[in-house]
Order: sequence, then structure tokens, then C-alpha cells
Amino acid sequence: MRGIMLKVGFIGAGTVGTALAILLSSKGYRFVGASRRSRSSTGNLPRAVSNLRLLDSNQEVADSAELVFITTPDDAIAEVAKQVRWHSGQSVVHCSGADSTDVLEPALKAGAMVGCFHPLQTFAGIEQAVENIPGSTFAIEAEEPLLTTLKDMAVTLGGQWIELKAADKVAYHAAAVFACNYMVTLVKLATDLWQTFSIPPDQATRALLPLIRGTLHNIESIGIPQCLTGPIARGDTGTIKKHLEALREKAPSLLSPYQELGRQTVPIALAKGRISKQQALELEDILTTS
Repeated sequence: MRGIMLKVGFIGAGTVGTALAILLSSKGYRFVGASRRSRSSTGNLPRAVSNLRLLDSNQEVADSAELVFITTPDDAIAEVAKQVRWHSGQSVVHCSGADSTDVLEPALKAGAMVGCFHPLQTFAGIEQAVENIPGSTFAIEAEEPLLTTLKDMAVTLGGQWIELKAADKVAYHAAAVFACNYMVTLVKLATDLWQTFSIPPDQATRALLPLIRGTLHNIESIGIPQCLTGPIARGDTGTIKKHLEALREKAPSLLSPYQELGRQTVPIALAKGRISKQQALELEDILTTS
């Protein structure tokens, strides 16, 4: 395939599709159209991507583009693939993190090449997505020659790529949920605990953000396990016991999450080398039986 000379179209113009269209357009990719569910669903896309036609039909996109991105919600991908008439010589790519290319089987049977191109990034909004995607890793599933086309696209966007098999996708996506979505949950739990000493959530979040940024910096600069700090990393059983007692009294709903996360942290502390195997066993016992 001819890289940026390909005619590219989008089915679905939500956050992911719009952000990719804006970024790829800025890199010189040729866009032939984007379909929309309603006249308002494409937002600022027409102004952000020059010469992009807004189409009311998914079929119009498929008939015009050599590479079609399906950037609908995940649950709609298979239905779109089934409804559209595809043809040989074109490529059909979805951007789901959890789904494999199996959901694009109708396009494959019609002679099209199929792939997945998932930016490992968080999409809180279009502006944030456009800012965050450059430098991200892209999970790619495809056969050649589409595989090389998507790898080149990832590099053009300033990112890196990893190649996944169909069987890898769900575990890959679950890992992303741990790293991204559940980080939000952990911060929420921390701010809930601050409310037990009368600090409101917005103030608690502002206070915790420098700590979070410092943790991310340490992960990046010295890596896991060396970046681990805190009482488990030190083998400080007395402090852990105090935490458990305080949670039992002030926030009993947080006791079980604290214990499970603590148990998962003990092997990291052991790998860092600051605690002995005996200390690790003592910590696991406290976190299991308390």
C-alpha cells in the first residue's frame, strides 16, 4: 500500500475517530469522507480536517475509501461490518482494544484486508485525545501488507507499535483498564478517605496530584520494582496494622481493597530487595488475617 497516498475514510466520528482524523490529516493522509449518525455527531471535524466530506451513509464511505476505519462504539463494529458491502483491494480497520479482527469477518469474506489499530491512550474528550495520542503505543493486529501500513501509520503519529494476536486482545485490554481506569478508582478511594477528616474531594485531589505525578515519574525513570516506596516496601508491619485498624473504624468498605492491593504489592517489595522472605510472609499474613 502507498501509505499517506491511501484514500482514508471513517465510519463513526466520535472521540477516537475524530482525534485520529485530525492527527492523520495533519500528517498528510488523504481523506475522502466520514459518516455520521446525525448532523451534529461530527462536531468540529469539518473545520479540523480540510476537504473532508461528511457523509450520511456508511456505504458511501466504503465505496470511496481504500482504507476504512470503523470507529463506532465497540458493540456496533460487528453490525457495521455485516451491513456494509465491502470489496477486494480495500482495507477495513477497527480501533477496539478488546475485539480482535474476527468481528470484521464479513469484510474478510468479501475480499478486503482487515486489521485493528488501537491507540493505548485515554480518551476523555477530543482535545485531550489529540494531545495525548502522539507518543502512544498502538496495538496492531493485521496481516501483510496491511500490517506494514498500520505500523507506518503509528510511527507517523509519533508513536510506537506492538503486534498482537487475536487471543491476546482481551488480556491486553484488561491490562489497560488496570493502568488507566482503575487508577481513577484508586484516586477516588483515596479522596473518599480524606473526607473522613473533613477534606472535600476537589481539595483532596489537588493535594494528591503531585504525589501521583511523582509516582509516575519514578515508574518512568527507575522502573518497577525500584520505584516502589511506602510501608510494604520497607517491611513496616506496625504501620500496616495501624492502617487496617483505621480503615476498619473509619472506612470499612475500603478494608478489603486495601488488603488485596497490599497482598499484590508484597512480591514487588520482595523483588526490590528491601525486605526478606520472612518479612514478606509476615506482611501477607497480616493482610490476609486482619
